[in-house]
Amino acid sequence: MQFVKQISKGIIILLILVGGTLGAQSNKQKQLETRRQELRREIQKINALRTENKTKEKSQLSLIEDFNYKISVLNNLIKVTNQQANLLTRAINNNQKQIGSLRDELKLLKDDYAAMIVKSYKSKNQQSRIMFLLSSNNFKQAYKRLQYMKQYTSHQKEQGETIKAKTAKLQQINKDLLVQKGDKQKLVAENKATQKTLEKERAQHRSIMATIKKDLNTYTAQIKSKQREAAKIDREIARIVRAEIAKSNKKINSSGSSSFALTAEEKLLATNFVANKGKLPWPVAKGFVKSRYGKQPSLIDRSLTVQRNGVLITTEKSAKARVIFNGTVIKVTAIRNSNPMVMIKHGNYITVYKNLSKVYVNEGDTLKTKDIIGEVSTNVEGDTILSFSIFKDAQTQNPASWIYKM
Repeated sequence: MQFVKQISKGIIILLILVGGTLGAQSNKQKQLETRRQELRREIQKINALRTENKTKEKSQLSLIEDFNYKISVLNNLIKVTNQQANLLTRAINNNQKQIGSLRDELKLLKDDYAAMIVKSYKSKNQQSRIMFLLSSNNFKQAYKRLQYMKQYTSHQKEQGETIKAKTAKLQQINKDLLVQKGDKQKLVAENKATQKTLEKERAQHRSIMATIKKDLNTYTAQIKSKQREAAKIDREIARIVRAEIAKSNKKINSSGSSSFALTAEEKLLATNFVANKGKLPWPVAKGFVKSRYGKQPSLIDRSLTVQRNGVLITTEKSAKARVIFNGTVIKVTAIRNSNPMVMIKHGNYITVYKNLSKVYVNEGDTLKTKDIIGEVSTNVEGDTILSFSIFKDAQTQNPASWIYKM
């Protein structure tokens, strides 16, 4: 009996340790499932926008950008789904270990319980409980024998209850195991379907790239031309930002600084802006990042580097651009050969919303988070793309660090 108790304690400790591991796995599984659903929604948005623009004749450069982005999302989806499947495999293995441990413990408990029942039966046959008590040498011995009989009966009952509990736990673990196996099979099936979609996208990507490579010089020239136009716009925005810094410093007779001189109210606004880093809303209600911040090799010619001071967000037709935080409109302008843009100041931070077809605000307007700024322009190829940037004083920032789940 003592041996069984020791075994039970050891298995209980094992189950506690396994339970802790399963808890950590459960949290990780939830995080992965959240990410998987985000990627699935991203693919749905891409497909919806493709359907919306399927009648438009797109350039090869635009098509390559579209295919490249969808391929990257599909790759991420496959990676996350694989991680989920692997995590479930570990969970299934842990469950099987628990089942093995519980079965061993259950066998020991049943054997011990059976031995007690046999002993109890024999005891009843050999002599009655009363005779057992009356045969005591003295009152103290009789009292001890009475206590022994009570404890023995109680222990029998405990053993029976323990067996019932362990049996129920074993049945529940078996049910969980079946659910986990089913979940894993679904993930594996989904990954196979995603792999097929990925191969189709890659085949179309290769076909377009083969066409482009036949006349690579022409496409490279187009990329360089677009980059020069973007650089020109970026220089003009930088000039406007520096002018705004100079204007703000002039008010308090401070010159030569590359940072905004802030009033107490503006300092508070900037502090609140920073406090919301990573939680700020998207500048459009629906969309995905088509091109990210910073330097990246060209998708067409890897010898070329494309520099972006912000992000390009593909959105739906007639989408409204909205301010990401409380602020004041400091500039509404249209640089030559480009659509209108709006610049909004949040303390010593500035957000820039480019490529608008309509503007609903004026310089000096005070805006609240998610107020509508204007409508995003749709190009001849059917793409509706907002160019969005963030500055801290005169330095560009990566919008992905500031916008929620960008």
